[in-house]
Amino acid sequence: MNKISGKILVTGADGFIGSHLVEALLREGCDVRALVLYNSFNSWGWLDTICKDYREELDVVAGDIRDPFGVRKIMEGCDVVMNLAALISIPFSYRSPSTYIDTNIKGALNVLQAAYELGVKKIIQTSTSEVYGTAKFVPITEEHPLQGQSPYSASKIGADQLAMSYFHSYDTPVCIIRPFNTYGPRQSMRAVIPTIIAQIASGQKIIKLGSLTPTRDFNYVSDIVRGFFLAARSDNCIGHTINLGSNFEVSIGEVVKLISEVMKVQIEIEQEGQRVRPENSEVERLWACNLKAKEILNWTPVYGERAGFIKGLEETIAWFSNPSNLKLYKPNTYNI
Repeated sequence: MNKISGKILVTGADGFIGSHLVEALLREGCDVRALVLYNSFNSWGWLDTICKDYREELDVVAGDIRDPFGVRKIMEGCDVVMNLAALISIPFSYRSPSTYIDTNIKGALNVLQAAYELGVKKIIQTSTSEVYGTAKFVPITEEHPLQGQSPYSASKIGADQLAMSYFHSYDTPVCIIRPFNTYGPRQSMRAVIPTIIAQIASGQKIIKLGSLTPTRDFNYVSDIVRGFFLAARSDNCIGHTINLGSNFEVSIGEVVKLISEVMKVQIEIEQEGQRVRPENSEVERLWACNLKAKEILNWTPVYGERAGFIKGLEETIAWFSNPSNLKLYKPNTYNI
């Protein structure tokens, strides 16, 4: 990957994908400003784990995507903005939907309005495969209908539509990147793969999960990061929504089987009620068409298909199985 010119702002830089993206950008010699959520502990989230050499090159700013004045100030002098700041837990969105509107929709508005006023050269808005809901056809193209089956997915649909409205109304240079289910080191236990791995790595033989029948299109985090990088370099992606997916479908039940095989353990599965989504809210099937990503970004997954998925699982298992990493999690507690 070639260096991206200009100053790059990554919002949500303290999170799972954001921290990997910041690390990759720094590795390529890019000039990066990282927005992390302000907190009284002065924690930079996962950026605290980046090696010292990278951290010294990084411009870290604590703030809040919900604050329009702070967002505009932080964006001053930036050429490219990658907006990854969002609330992403689906179960928590059932409990606190208003916070998802404030963070995911109003936060996106703050970035878009500041970009318009400041003349930012490119905005990359992060979407999610959840906006499609249960697939009406597969593989899912970018033309698939949008279905808000949870407050979370509804808020992301709103953010996506708002981003495109700025492109159409003001010629704001917006590209929407829509990752399908991302996994890898540093992911929280609100996601199913870390939930399975961490329970097994902590010695549990009975694994507590929700529904096993839904299918997902899983993507290793480095593939998703590369998609963001290519979008930042591309002049052809402006005004487009682009899926990042492996074009490989696997059920949650099969994922459990693959992980247990890689970890060489025999386990039992116990379905726990609180982990099961409301019936009409569960997204039963996700399977991405990635042709547009290939055509516009020249992106294809390195960890694609079954063999690539197993390789990604092996790397993720190795990271979570490291005691110094596992101790950062609470495997015995349901992470909403």
